[in-house]
Amino acid sequence: MSKKKYDFTPNEFVVYPAHGVGKIVSIETQEVAGFELEMFVVSFEKDKMTLRVPTHKATDVGMRALASPDVVGHAMKTLRGKAKVKKAMWSRRAQEYEQKINSGDLIAIAEVVRDLHRQDDQREQSYSERQLYEAALERLTREIAAVAGNDENAAAAEIDSVLVSRAA
Repeated sequence: MSKKKYDFTPNEFVVYPAHGVGKIVSIETQEVAGFELEMFVVSFEKDKMTLRVPTHKATDVGMRALASPDVVGHAMKTLRGKAKVKKAMWSRRAQEYEQKINSGDLIAIAEVVRDLHRQDDQREQSYSERQLYEAALERLTREIAAVAGNDENAAAAEIDSVLVSRAA
């Protein structure tokens, strides 16, 4: 079998837009509807989920390498900014936040965390607001941890310190 050039390699961390950070476990061939397809096998350890992505479709579906340290720096800078909350109805804003989270774009995810973060002296979040905030925070934490090679607790502490310092 000839060696093919792939955008990604086994044991590499990647970001799949709808699921966040995963690790390519292997590249395997499967027969689907009578066709031989090469697939990236991506494992999402935290979610106990495995995803198979056809190698020729990986970039088309938005799978990408981890963000560069520059992009992480930009995301942290975004977190330090002032929250931008539109006056639109919550259902419309929630839809926009959901799209940003599922875009896989680290900066867009940081914007969601920034906009939905509540300081202790602010009003409580609604259930759906809290769900979106936690989903965005988890995605942001996982990618920052993977880029830095740290555990998620260290990344979460770093994000938290930026959000807390913003209020001061």
